[in-house]
Amino acid sequence: MLRDIFISKTRVKLLETFLADPTQMYHVRDLVRKTGDEINAVRRELARMERVGMVKKEPRGNRLYYWFRHDSPLYNDLLSMVAKTTGIGAAIIKNRSKLGNIQVAMLSGKFVRHLPRKSPDEVDILIVGNITLSELGILVRAEEERRSQTINYTPMTEEELKFRRTRRDPFLQEILAQSRIFVVGSDEDLVG
Repeated sequence: MLRDIFISKTRVKLLETFLADPTQMYHVRDLVRKTGDEINAVRRELARMERVGMVKKEPRGNRLYYWFRHDSPLYNDLLSMVAKTTGIGAAIIKNRSKLGNIQVAMLSGKFVRHLPRKSPDEVDILIVGNITLSELGILVRAEEERRSQTINYTPMTEEELKFRRTRRDPFLQEILAQSRIFVVGSDEDLVG
């Protein structure tokens, strides 16, 4: 199955397009514009992705619309990979040295899936370590501009994280109860 995923540059571009915002549907010409590839290459890859159960298509009017299947066995794994290689996930990795000493950088599952928050206080991004806040602010503002929405982010020192864990802080418990994708670190680093 892995050879069906990563053999083609066009497929990689399609995966990035589909999973950068999994709520969207795209028609073939739209995908051609977004990937910059030729229409035949895009159609060929869409047919392969449909055959292995990654994408689904639906005719609407005189166009075929495609979207990534959320019930695909590889959906969560590919979504995690795309979240780390595009958008703010990629920016955090690229600018890691400028951001300071990051122990954990986590994106909420809702944020990655472009789903609305249940409450305005939900955290989209949590970063733990000794962070250069001005650099982090630049990255967040760029992502807010790209998404046309406000991002809730929380920088936290390691000491604060440890203190909140020992106190079973409701704010931290709410973050731990949500799905998440780690750009830096892992569950063990966050939970302790």
